[in-house]
Amino acid sequence: MKVNNYAFGREGEIEAVKHLKKEGYNILETNWHYGRFEIDIIAMKDDVLAIVEVKTRATDYFGDPEDAVDYLKRKKIIECADAYIEERDLDIDVRFDIIAILKTKEKTLLRHIDDAFLPFEF
Repeated sequence: MKVNNYAFGREGEIEAVKHLKKEGYNILETNWHYGRFEIDIIAMKDDVLAIVEVKTRATDYFGDPEDAVDYLKRKKIIECADAYIEERDLDIDVRFDIIAILKTKEKTLLRHIDDAFLPFEF
């Protein structure tokens, strides 16, 4: 059976939004675009802007889902976040999170990694 990666990824993003709302986050944007790039979720909690990348996988055969957020992906997320902050003229603390989802037929495991990476790594 072939998996529709786009639909599978969107299911993961829906799970991530539900999780964030349950944890008290205010969802500001989903799938916010800057040029060809996208931020999956932009949320706010406790006066901190959370830029959230969601990675959903059906197997951990090739590693944990968060491993797919490599150097280049982090750099693009930071570039998008800068554009979002500048466009809205925000002066706020920002955090970069990853929500890693492993979704099999039997179960769904969701891991929310706060401060998964820092913007000054680049």
